[in-house]
Amino acid sequence: MLPLRIGTLGTSRIATPALLEPAASVPGVTVAAVAARDWSRAEAFALRHGIPAAYGSYDELLADPDIDAIYNPLPNSLHGPLTLKAIAAGKHVLCEKPFASNAAQATQVADAAAAAGLVVMEAMHYRHHPLVQRLRDLVLGGALGPVQHIQAWTTFVIEDPDDIRYDYDLAGGALMDGGCYAIDCLRMLAGADGSGEITVTGALADPWDDAADPPGATADRAMAVRLGFPGGVTGWFDSAFTRTGEFRAEVHVSGRDGQAWMQNFILAHQGRLMATKDGTVIADERATGDSTYVWQLRAFAAAIADGSGSGSGEVATSAAHAVSTMQVIDDAYRAAGLRLRD
Repeated sequence: MLPLRIGTLGTSRIATPALLEPAASVPGVTVAAVAARDWSRAEAFALRHGIPAAYGSYDELLADPDIDAIYNPLPNSLHGPLTLKAIAAGKHVLCEKPFASNAAQATQVADAAAAAGLVVMEAMHYRHHPLVQRLRDLVLGGALGPVQHIQAWTTFVIEDPDDIRYDYDLAGGALMDGGCYAIDCLRMLAGADGSGEITVTGALADPWDDAADPPGATADRAMAVRLGFPGGVTGWFDSAFTRTGEFRAEVHVSGRDGQAWMQNFILAHQGRLMATKDGTVIADERATGDSTYVWQLRAFAAAIADGSGSGSGEVATSAAHAVSTMQVIDDAYRAAGLRLRD
């Protein structure tokens, strides 16, 4: 496998657990550059983490011919535009979730990725962990009988009211940050990763600003959404931001003959999977080994090495796959009476 040299856009906190730490344990992968809008901030980040090159603009990093791939952990509103720029510069991209501000923008990115033949992945890191794959195999393999209903809960603790995730103009909101995980997980467990329409049958939002102008142009502190999947499977999820409390990421699957429950599916390396069939425990497993982020980086590097995943859907978290999740997000905002992120 040829060395994979990754450049990271910005100095986001998520870059450390999601990229810098995993790169230390994935052979052939190196974080070779960082860019920020302020060169001194990029330089300080590079020195702190042993990154060889620092740039004072994103465009400078994208123009570096020695960089093979880009990690995009910028604010939500910059996921689509900067990923498009990276594709235009001939770089593979690992883009943080949510993949774009809305479905139309996600479609632009997916089309560009497919045309360029590049690997462009949404960072749904949990998908690549063996415990989540074990859950998927149990559910879709028929261990619980036909799936009837799936529920998920995500709660992110955000103490600072000025956090960018509360900012509508930066494409913030609980649905965007936690709900995207829930939608993706429900899609996976309902067998709706491929073609087939996913229907939003109801949505209720708790808006951050009831007096927003224009009406509905506000982030959501919480969102509850009902879904319908092909084949008659129903779904429901609740995603929220809280000022206090604890992080939560749980999913429950009801089948004709049994049920499965996973605690902390997002950080599956800290998770637990339980399943019963006809009242008998058939699984009670805890995660061991590498983090979800390590598994994700391995998958990203492998897709680039073997030429798969080039926007056309070969990898589970491809750009094409992300478009459907963004469409559900758009439909949920409409159903809840809130404006789409622009």
